[in-house]
Amino acid sequence: EDQAACCQISVRRREPGLEEDEEWLILCSTQFLTGHYWALFDGHGGPDAAIIASNYLHYCIKQKLEEVVGGITEAQPPMHLSGRCVCDSDPQFVEEKHIHAADLVVGALENAFQECDEVIGQEMEATNQTGGCTALAALYFQGKLYVANAGDSRAIIVLKDNIIPMSSEFTPESERQRIQHLAFLFPKLLDDEFTRFEFPRRLKGDDVGQKVLYRDYFMEGWGYKTVEKADLKYPLVHGHGKQARLLGTLAVSRGLGDHQLKVIDTNIEVKPFLSCIPKVNVFDFALHDIKEDDVLIMATDGLWDVLCNDEVACVVRSFLAENRTDPQRFSELAKCLVCRARGKKRGHQWMLDDSHEASYDDISVFVIPLHNREED
Repeated sequence: EDQAACCQISVRRREPGLEEDEEWLILCSTQFLTGHYWALFDGHGGPDAAIIASNYLHYCIKQKLEEVVGGITEAQPPMHLSGRCVCDSDPQFVEEKHIHAADLVVGALENAFQECDEVIGQEMEATNQTGGCTALAALYFQGKLYVANAGDSRAIIVLKDNIIPMSSEFTPESERQRIQHLAFLFPKLLDDEFTRFEFPRRLKGDDVGQKVLYRDYFMEGWGYKTVEKADLKYPLVHGHGKQARLLGTLAVSRGLGDHQLKVIDTNIEVKPFLSCIPKVNVFDFALHDIKEDDVLIMATDGLWDVLCNDEVACVVRSFLAENRTDPQRFSELAKCLVCRARGKKRGHQWMLDDSHEASYDDISVFVIPLHNREED
């Protein structure tokens, strides 16, 4: 159910006033902006959504970048892509909003994820397939690295003496407030089967009339409420950590697909609570002195379930230092990280070196060198 993709993305600069056919006739290399793309997709409920996403997301990104490329190439994005200036203060308004070229790339990635999600929904419905996937994509474009994440995969940059997290996991627990707020706005989505309130445990009949700890969508802290019969319904977000489930069904709160997914034995759709919009983080190479062994690590949750950022960084630094002359060292490092998370078989179990249980999930890893970007 894990899928991966990487490719070069060429974005066409559109010449004003040219028809589409004419534009193709006079294309040359200077009319392209080139980006580099990597992505990991972790499927659930079958591999179909992950396969469609791996074949299509990069096309959506290219398309969305081409729609805004006229703004990306300007020092300051113009209010009108046509070059018109309806209001003399347009440049000032753009400046006051702090809109830069990087914001257009971020917006293109967000729009691309949404379009890809729609395509997956149409394709899955047409072929009577089900399932979804998380999506973690990295785009190197015009001197910046953009990492877009929808799900619980993770990306980190490992520098010589620093670790820079480039994504954050989206789980029912981390997005509790967004999910509860949606239930508050549209209570019919719960079909009278679930309660939006969070309690430390699922309530029982004897709790009715008692004052118990709870949280609502607007609360970071906790309060007490008097339990009513309606509070005995199944919690919207149930469990803790990796065991937390959205509507008792999914362990992630963002991802692509799952348009047909319903809570078992009900008519409740999971998709309204499952966002396809990624969080995009930007790394500007101009602000950092990149060394030869600095890398971007992208991996599905199978790696991060058993290894923390510091442990991964430790493996990265020691491996690269010991294998400086190996031309395949980045690929070999990816294999090393997979093997470290998979552990070794002891009897009937797979164990890590520290005797903790190893990962039983799918594990996919990219190791992407950040040095010599223009030369290689």
